[in-house]
Amino acid sequence: MAAVPGMQEMTSLLAQYGLVLVFLNVFLLQVGVPVPAVPTLMAAGALAVGGGFSLPAIIMVAVAASLAGDLVWYVAGRVYGFRVLRFLCRISISPDSCVRDTESRFRRWGAASLIAAKFIPGFATIAPPLAGALRIAFLPFLAYSTVSAALWAGLAVGAGVLFHRQVDWLLGELKQMGVYALAVIGAALALFIAFKWWERRRFFAALRMARISVEDLYRLIEGGHEPVVVDVRSAQERRADPRRIRGAIAADLDNLDAELAALPPDRDIILYCT
Repeated sequence: MAAVPGMQEMTSLLAQYGLVLVFLNVFLLQVGVPVPAVPTLMAAGALAVGGGFSLPAIIMVAVAASLAGDLVWYVAGRVYGFRVLRFLCRISISPDSCVRDTESRFRRWGAASLIAAKFIPGFATIAPPLAGALRIAFLPFLAYSTVSAALWAGLAVGAGVLFHRQVDWLLGELKQMGVYALAVIGAALALFIAFKWWERRRFFAALRMARISVEDLYRLIEGGHEPVVVDVRSAQERRADPRRIRGAIAADLDNLDAELAALPPDRDIILYCT
């Protein structure tokens, strides 16, 4: 492999601290911090071609970091149940559909759905606490999460090995830029986070227009308006938290169109989920 000027020094630096950076990057991503980890894994894979890293070590460190993040959420789900998902709803751009889609995968495929978790946006963070809340046994959870992390990390590192010349060129260009490269990367990351924040703000602003507060619903009921209250939580959620609004009708999400068609059209209809 032809070395780009300055690459030897960069390789030496990354070989010394790179595995720590891989661990931190993957762990932060898995606990929900919006920092992409695939570029780091690809860079590590590219450097492994030149002897800067051991490929098995990179994958093992990435798997360990991913499992560490998964276990934090899994234990939180076991201890706090669906309250953890309510917390995730505050930081997710599409909380209801994300949780609902994840639940449907668990119902269809069981714990084996965790294998796909790392490859589906949103699923990677939601799946571990949901697995804990649904009381999926620890050993199957650990086994499937390990397979998922190994496949995900292996593909990213393998892409770095396959395209190592292009990655080496990019790292060489960043080396030439020096401190300006860090400024560009930092600015790009800040813009990405700001865009996600703006998207979430816009989403919740639109959502608030269609919401009713607990107090307003209580006043409607007490005032004799008789709104129809529909509980659209899944069967698992209702078993995990049997509390319900008085008079609420439980609806099956898999048959929601038919359920809603049966509701009286001349009364206010209030839906609530997790």
